[in-house]
Amino acid sequence: MNRKKDSSPSAVSRRGLLQGAAGAIGMSAALSAFRSVRPALAADVTLRWWSPQSAPAQLEAYKYQIAQFEAAHPGIKVAFEPTSDETYPVQMAAAFASGEVPDIVTHIPSFSVASYYAKGLVAQFDDVIKAIGIDKYYDGANKTYEAGDGHFTGTGIGNTAADNLWIRKDLMEKAGIDKIPETWDELRAAAKKMQGGGIYGAPLPFAKNSATSFVVTTFIHGAGGQLFTPDLQVAIDSEATANALEFYSSMRELCPPGATGYSWGEMITGFVSGATATGYYAGRVLANVNKQNPDIADKITCVQYPTISANVQKTTLNDFPSVFIPKATKNLEAAKQFAAFLFMPEGYIKQLLAAPGHVLPVLRTIAEDPAYMSDPIIKKYPKEVEQMTVNAAKGYNMGFESPKHKPNTKSVDIIASDVLSEMVQRVALNGEDKKMVIGDTAKKLEEIMKS
Repeated sequence: MNRKKDSSPSAVSRRGLLQGAAGAIGMSAALSAFRSVRPALAADVTLRWWSPQSAPAQLEAYKYQIAQFEAAHPGIKVAFEPTSDETYPVQMAAAFASGEVPDIVTHIPSFSVASYYAKGLVAQFDDVIKAIGIDKYYDGANKTYEAGDGHFTGTGIGNTAADNLWIRKDLMEKAGIDKIPETWDELRAAAKKMQGGGIYGAPLPFAKNSATSFVVTTFIHGAGGQLFTPDLQVAIDSEATANALEFYSSMRELCPPGATGYSWGEMITGFVSGATATGYYAGRVLANVNKQNPDIADKITCVQYPTISANVQKTTLNDFPSVFIPKATKNLEAAKQFAAFLFMPEGYIKQLLAAPGHVLPVLRTIAEDPAYMSDPIIKKYPKEVEQMTVNAAKGYNMGFESPKHKPNTKSVDIIASDVLSEMVQRVALNGEDKKMVIGDTAKKLEEIMKS
């Protein structure tokens, strides 16, 4: 893992110090429930903070939050260490195995946290949620973090509408397309019409990785299917999965040749750069387009990803980016203090607006805050941001397929195994028989669930 330089600034402005102190006072009653950490002139506690979200603007927001926290908590330092969306399962596994765990982890999917908690690797988070303020959350925001023992495994650092369909309105008009696609047939037809002149229809991934696993999960749900039943019996061997794979395969000719190696980075770059007419991604597209390709900034929009037919209800994949504390931390109380401090309004808003529209607020009070709502990107795309916020709040993921489902604590193992993306490759790239491949995949999932 490539380490960044210490992100903690050496000095804090008087205004920033006062604002940080004022924010700390506002949460002081709840934070007092944590055992105080002994102040010292020299730092005697250093918290290690891991996150796969480390774009430059986000790093600046983290530096601000760290500086404010350190000013309000003498004797505690925070060191930020970036991970990645593709490698965090391996990094976390190594940390848990060695006992050298980070003190706090953010922005990894909630289903991973549930899996770690089930293995006894995560500290209970109940009192941190109370310190943040239960009444500040959207209703049901912490449902996905509620374990079978009644405790909470973590909380959301935000919500993410991960599987939006992004589309170029100017290319639609040029191709004579009068409405945004709502079904797979309409999407495929529109992508074919818009493809040409160096522009491809879509940037879907076909690699053996988590990105492909997420996309095929969207398509299985979009065909009316599920990976598991509510009581977590394997349900992937279905006509819906066969239809999803048929659609996925049919889109290969509309994707760039390099899509066989695509992951999240290539997917967003394909649309933002103008190389594809549509995209599959979360809200980071908005900021990236305005910064990297402003010529198309007024020509893009997003909707929920199309489904096989109008009879299948659209859903939104939300990986529920999390905050949690490994149980083996040697600095539990300090980690809890920092976890709660991340939600202090000024710093939390800075963090959210480092990628406006991408990580959406889990706190109703923040979504209504003028400081959040006045951001240029939020103001420029109110319809898209509101749509993503509402859809993400009632979204699903592999560990929480519906409100009726039990939490699937094996989800992180499923993602790490790449059985879903391998299924896509075998059908879409190798041309193997769909039913046989789906049957093989169902058996592999059953083995993981029993492990």
